[in-house]
Order: sequence, then structure tokens, then C-alpha cells
Amino acid sequence: MKERNMKKKNDVVLNKKPRWKLLHQYYNYTGFYRFVGASLKKAILPVLLFLGAIVAVNEYVISINSVLITVTETFSPLGILAVFLASESIGLGLVPPELFIAWAGKSAMPVLYLSFLALASYVGGIISYWAGKAITRIPSVHRYMETKMSKHIKNTEKWGGFLIVVGALLPIPFAITSVAAGIIHYKFRYYLLFGLLRFIRFYGYALVIFKIV
Repeated sequence: MKERNMKKKNDVVLNKKPRWKLLHQYYNYTGFYRFVGASLKKAILPVLLFLGAIVAVNEYVISINSVLITVTETFSPLGILAVFLASESIGLGLVPPELFIAWAGKSAMPVLYLSFLALASYVGGIISYWAGKAITRIPSVHRYMETKMSKHIKNTEKWGGFLIVVGALLPIPFAITSVAAGIIHYKFRYYLLFGLLRFIRFYGYALVIFKIV
């Protein structure tokens, strides 16, 4: 009897799948990979169109370099960073970050200002996260946002940190993902950790945009 029980326990241990396989099955079953694929398709086209527009305008209309230099000389870096922070938080990322990355490339200290932009985006996401948490304390607004963002909230509940990773890396509004994370009360320390990938996105984009402009 003891030997039979021991054999059953050993079979359970041998048949137990590694955690990464279980996670893979879960994300595959719940459609996470399809969501990432669809998001990439939606995100890549606008980025390519934006980069193509910059090249076309620079070639046939007006020098992008001169425009960016004029903006750099006319407006203070602090003011531009403040506008970007507002866009990445209360503006829900409606202004393309690529415009600001191009500006950083023509500033006096490109890497420094690019880092400030990445930090502003990261902080903007944190503001959006806490705005999401605050929304839950206002029943009428909470109900409205749950209806308006129902799909995004459900996805965040299903995939949690992985969706935050996608929002941080892909060219989709990070602020919306952050608001959804706040609404479902996703653990703040994990949000902060995954949100750091925002820096990788900015530095990666800069490698392309700096060469174009």
C-alpha cells in the first residue's frame, strides 16, 4: 500500500509541468499572444507612416532639422518636458512621443533630454495609475470608466504584469494601461517594476529617430 502511494506521488511530481509551461498555456488559452500580435500590427503601421512622413516632409517641404532647432531655441526644455508629462498623464498619451524624441535629438544634450523624456513618461504613467485608483472612489465616474474601458480592464485583470510590459514597450498609450492597472488595484510595486521598460522603448526608438532627423 505504501509503495503504491509513493508511486502515485512520484507520478504526480513527474507529471507536474514547469511554471513557465503552465503560464504559456494560460496566456495562449486566454488569447494574450493574439492580443500582442494584433497590437503590434496596429502599432507598427502608424509608426512607419510617421517616420515616412518625417522623411517626406524633410525631403520635399521643409527641413525638419531647422524646425526642431527653431523649437529648441524658442521654447525652454522645461516647458517642453512639462507639455510631454501632461500628455503622458492627463492627456492619456495622445501626443506621439516620437515628436518629443526627435526634439531631444536636436537639443544640446540629446541623451540627457531623452532620459528626461523617458522619466516623464514613466512618471506620467504613475500619475495615471493613481488617477485610476482615485476613480474607484467616485461611483459615477467609476461606472463610466468601467464601461468605456471595459475591454482594457478585463485584459489587465487577466494578464496583469504582462499587459503592463506590452503597454510599456509597444507604441500604444501607456497611460491607458496605467489607468486600468489603477482601477483594478494592481500591486503598485510590480507596476513600478514593469513600467521601467518604458526607458528601453525610448532608447530603442531614439536609435532610429536620431538617425532620421
